[in-house]
Amino acid sequence: MIALTIYSRPGCHLCEDMKATIERAIERSALDVRIEEIDISTDADLEARYGTEIPVLLVNGTKAAKYRISEFELARLLRSRADQP
Repeated sequence: MIALTIYSRPGCHLCEDMKATIERAIERSALDVRIEEIDISTDADLEARYGTEIPVLLVNGTKAAKYRISEFELARLLRSRADQP
């Protein structure tokens, strides 16, 4: 299973764009992917850490993108993670 974590906040258009890209890439990949969305506006520490970079995408706990990621790049990243033991 591949774990995706997206740090975002309500009303963020870039966050909505990234979430849509993630959904499309997952649908096309047929891989086992779990998505966790974390609202940074509910936590002062997360707001301080990610506030100017959202959305931030982590893949299996490693920062993979901020602001934007293309569907192609995400699909490539998911395939490479799926090939790892």
